[in-house]
Amino acid sequence: MKTHNIEIQRVKSMAHDVHGLVHLRIDAVVQTVTNHDDDPSSVISLTEANLRVLQSLIKNQLLELDKRKARSRF
Repeated sequence: MKTHNIEIQRVKSMAHDVHGLVHLRIDAVVQTVTNHDDDPSSVISLTEANLRVLQSLIKNQLLELDKRKARSRF
């Protein structure tokens, strides 16, 4: 498995498709990393400001997805 360090520079947009996948458009710096640990993982790094933008976009996407779900019938 290849591992990467991903530094998010800017969050551009977020959208979802009919299959329930959420697509995030970002500007990022991606570097391949040689892991010497037993846990090969990629790392995503972002500033607090970008994290807040991402949080807001995720909340909006969840609201949109919830609107499309069928209402329960009690």
